[in-house]
Amino acid sequence: MKGKWTVDRKQWTKRLLGPMLILLAAAVATAPLLLNGFSCGHDFDFHLVSWMDARDAWQNGTFYPHWTPSANFGAGEPRFLFYPPLTWILGAALGAVLGWQAAPVAMAFLLLAGTGLAVRVLAKQMLPQGAATLAGCIAIFSGYALYCVYERSAYGEMVGGCTIPLALLFAMRQKRSTLWLALTIAASWLANAPVGVMVCYLLAAFVIVLAIMRRSWAPVLRAAVAVSLGLGLAAFYLVPAAVEQRWVDIQEAINDPGLQVQNSFIFAHHASAALKDHDIELFKTSLVATTMFAMFSTGFLICLLRKRMPGESNIWLPLALIPLAVLFLQLPLSLPVWNLLPKLSFLQFPWRWLVVLEAPLAIFLASSKWPQTQRGRITLVCISAAAFVGVAWFAGTRFQQVCDDEDSVAGMTQAYEQGQGSIGTDEYAPQGADNTLVAQKLPVACLVSDATATLGEGDADDPQPVWRAGQASCDPFPVIATGGEEHRRVRGMASHAGYVVLRLRRYPAWNVRVNDAPVTDQGNRDDGLMVVPVQPGFVDVTMDWTTTSDVKLGRWISLVALLTAAGVLFAERKK
Repeated sequence: MKGKWTVDRKQWTKRLLGPMLILLAAAVATAPLLLNGFSCGHDFDFHLVSWMDARDAWQNGTFYPHWTPSANFGAGEPRFLFYPPLTWILGAALGAVLGWQAAPVAMAFLLLAGTGLAVRVLAKQMLPQGAATLAGCIAIFSGYALYCVYERSAYGEMVGGCTIPLALLFAMRQKRSTLWLALTIAASWLANAPVGVMVCYLLAAFVIVLAIMRRSWAPVLRAAVAVSLGLGLAAFYLVPAAVEQRWVDIQEAINDPGLQVQNSFIFAHHASAALKDHDIELFKTSLVATTMFAMFSTGFLICLLRKRMPGESNIWLPLALIPLAVLFLQLPLSLPVWNLLPKLSFLQFPWRWLVVLEAPLAIFLASSKWPQTQRGRITLVCISAAAFVGVAWFAGTRFQQVCDDEDSVAGMTQAYEQGQGSIGTDEYAPQGADNTLVAQKLPVACLVSDATATLGEGDADDPQPVWRAGQASCDPFPVIATGGEEHRRVRGMASHAGYVVLRLRRYPAWNVRVNDAPVTDQGNRDDGLMVVPVQPGFVDVTMDWTTTSDVKLGRWISLVALLTAAGVLFAERKK
């Protein structure tokens, strides 16, 4: 009995050692965040405020919110309807449990660990366990993952580091993989729309190569079923996000020259002063991309010369073609492809494809370096550990973004609790509205004689207008405001006939009533604020978020897909 326990304990220790080393590597990668403080990357403000809004919605009884009330300085926007839910749900949960100071660090750690573990699982199909663990660690420190943590705070995009290796894994498998592939595709779309686009295109190309090499259409058919099922599972988000794009200015996501594919190819440089800051950032990403391609090339060539390719040819060859495709998409000659393939231009930056490069790079490099002797493996582990610490230090010093006082977690938390709100997202603005015209510090309701009256004034230091009572842009209108994020009520006395400008962005999903009479026209102000006509006397305005038909359709599709997934699970288990 004692001998059996000893054997079992050794087996469990051996099984857990690899995952524990991956977790340790993720801890090392996030250590600069603990030592130097979190990094205010490009998307940090957007994510943190979203997490706070989601947490508040839960506290008010709304499990799946659609409206972010703090955006546009309290006027809100339908951010949760368009931005995938996975990261803002996880971020809100981390903030509720750990506090807002720890939530960003915990998020980075979990996503880096997920990347390493996913790559390790994929690599185990081709490499020994030790080499597979090394591949998982290399993926964490390969460049782009840390760039997303420290330079960009692109948490949604980092989920791709977890889902892409799993998509490749389940595409390779020939048995009981359809459901898992579908779940991976659904998770990709529910984490980040660009990741969802990349996974679908990558999967299509990957299974076609597999089908050619295996001389069987089974991988293509299995992937087609999985994609359909995965999109169905995510339909509760995808259908409303696709249908309701016509209500917002979604083209703003790519209208800025810095957000267009043709201006972001590797090492591009532009004469326009408007792209000066963009070119500085593009140079950094180009260096990251070049380093990653060099690492892959080194690993691939060593494997080729030593005849140590990972796995059989029908596995390593499709994997080796991925970096070539990613490199092609970084070059200007790929522009026709970007313009031809649907939704590809919404990726904005070609270098987003570097998240796809992480797994092949790590697997080929680990395979090329893994020694055959115990002494060699110990030496490699020591060298790799030193290299990983050095890369983490480099990322923490070169990529980490120093926070201004107002952008720090403490500053943002204080501003949020005081109700100051934050700037809105351009692509979620109502059609024809301008986020830069929304006044800060607006009252919940403003009585005006002219529905288009200007509210607030800007100055040279801050062009964003600010409302002050002394401006006399609102007539006296004492109100009582009640309600939460998606159900609101404003009551007051109007001294004359006119219009009430609400501190709420117009959106067709809002059901607005004045003294129990429906309001069909929410106005057309340039700042996008909602306007309702009123008569002298008591005014009672209610604003209720409604469940539109496209939302219901998406939920029904997801329900059918969920039942289908259960059937697929039963069939695969029985088979």
